[in-house]
Amino acid sequence: MIQKVRVVIICMVIFCAVLCAGCAEQVSEADDALNGGCRTVVDSRGVAVQVPEKIERVVTVSDGLIEGMMYALGVEDTLVGIGSAALKGESNYSYPIDNGGLVNGSGGSHVVKVLVENISDLPLFVQYGTAMNYETLSSLNPDVVIVRLGSCTFWEDNANAQKTIDMIESLGIPLVVLYSPSCYNDPSLSQISNEIEIIGDVFGKKEEAAEIASYLESQVALVEERTSGIPEEEKPSVLMFGLSPTHRAQGGAGVVYGLGTMESYMIEGAVNAKNAYQVEVGTLQIVNTEQVLALDPDVIVLCTAWGYHSPGELAEATYYESLRELSAVKNGRVMSLPWTPCNCVKRLEYPIDVMVIAKAAYPESFEDINLGDWLLEFYQNVYGVDRDTAEKLRTAQWMDWCVEE
Repeated sequence: MIQKVRVVIICMVIFCAVLCAGCAEQVSEADDALNGGCRTVVDSRGVAVQVPEKIERVVTVSDGLIEGMMYALGVEDTLVGIGSAALKGESNYSYPIDNGGLVNGSGGSHVVKVLVENISDLPLFVQYGTAMNYETLSSLNPDVVIVRLGSCTFWEDNANAQKTIDMIESLGIPLVVLYSPSCYNDPSLSQISNEIEIIGDVFGKKEEAAEIASYLESQVALVEERTSGIPEEEKPSVLMFGLSPTHRAQGGAGVVYGLGTMESYMIEGAVNAKNAYQVEVGTLQIVNTEQVLALDPDVIVLCTAWGYHSPGELAEATYYESLRELSAVKNGRVMSLPWTPCNCVKRLEYPIDVMVIAKAAYPESFEDINLGDWLLEFYQNVYGVDRDTAEKLRTAQWMDWCVEE
């Protein structure tokens, strides 16, 4: 009899436990339905951030990587505020030539400006070189804020960056922090893939993000495969040269990128050429005319540096007459990277930089790749756009010179 009572009691306890668990599950499901649910995203800091399952309002602090990825994932309509003016503007360039005329270019812009139609209308809560306007940020009522550490707007300075992070989190807004390659002692392009995948996690589009990251890596791998076996003595010297008007006004010829920079990693790590400026600097370095002439690189790649610089500027501009004796200039081995405003750190277009460097350094090895056509395929594959839009992107980045050639 006692044994039967015990069995009955145990059965009742089990039944009650199952019933309570079911009720708790129903309550939890009801709460999720009411709140829209949440997902956990682990950001570059290793912090687990709770973001809404359904994200409708996003604020970003980035020079284009986050916003470009949002377009690629089809969630750009959730963007309600931005932290970089570089996404909005249009640019021109001009330089004087020997006959007294000018070479002009107009209509350059960030790829995001071409892709996101309303980008110019979005509130800007950070002006370059000024503090973040937290009142404006808060008034945008974002579901999540995504910031990229290392961008021109959000430097990787630990103390100031942490203050900004703490302030945003104090507003009670979910904050996802991305670490760009410049945040690491050993920067590499693969670190951009980590950022891409975190953005995919935020929007519940992990597989789509992984496909984009894989495609970008495949384009770099193509270059690496073709150049991996080149012996040391056959590697051309490549100078990444920024024809900065700001530094010319200070007496320099421009700026170069030495060892320890992402640009050097592209030259030596991805393309397997030799960086002509073999100095460990970790950032750009001002050089004068005599220093550039002494380097006399085999190849010169002109990069964004306080403005865009076309392939012809070094050979044609009156203020560079003294550099026309450089081997690269005389041999016509000068190319330009795309116009990338606020290019403090690489974005989704980084394989373009690698391909331009590769074609400049090893033209025979990449003779089968028509850069103009390859660019259109690249934009179409990354952003899912049609050919007409791809052509607009190529023009906006001032890369039509490769079509003309």
